[in-house]
Amino acid sequence: MASPRVRPGDSTRRAATLADVAEPGGSGPIGPYPPGADSDEQRADYDKLRRRVLWRMPSGLYVLGSRGTEAASRNLMTLNWATQLSFDPKLVGVSVERAAYTHELVEQGGCFALSLVDREDRAIVRKFTKPVEVDVDAQTLNGFPYVERVTGAPILAQAAAFVDCKVQERLETGDHTFFIGEVVDSGFLRDEDAPILRMEDTRMNYGG
Repeated sequence: MASPRVRPGDSTRRAATLADVAEPGGSGPIGPYPPGADSDEQRADYDKLRRRVLWRMPSGLYVLGSRGTEAASRNLMTLNWATQLSFDPKLVGVSVERAAYTHELVEQGGCFALSLVDREDRAIVRKFTKPVEVDVDAQTLNGFPYVERVTGAPILAQAAAFVDCKVQERLETGDHTFFIGEVVDSGFLRDEDAPILRMEDTRMNYGG
């Protein structure tokens, strides 16, 4: 997210304000630039245009669960860069900023769980753009109950559905890592017809 950068769910960072959460990622104009974008002003204008185009790409808005090697190293993080990659095997990919605490946990645990959120619960995703408080005994993160399935990565208990994944491959993509996970468990935690939250259902942006 834009300067000051907000890394969703990163427990080593300060809490995000509402304005911060609504800001997109990036660190100023970044090339390459097309012909005609030669001056600083033209490049800045093109950068804003490119952001608006990239924001129009449809994407979901999820809660990503991760775990490390310690009992208390659990995290839930708001995330929207996720997609299915393969039919056979069933692969799902998520892109996580390398400076984020979640990145560290996915590396350690070799797994992640993607919680699909009911559209009616759109406010909940803001709860995981701030540092999380872990209560292992109560099995809550920021006060929200979670469950664990095959991998042990936390799944939001009130999620509409989930996929639990074991990491198979990692690909460095700029300032993020694209983790490719095989789906080892999945299911619905609410009615199968519950509408799933998308980025456009909120005023949030991450990308561009």
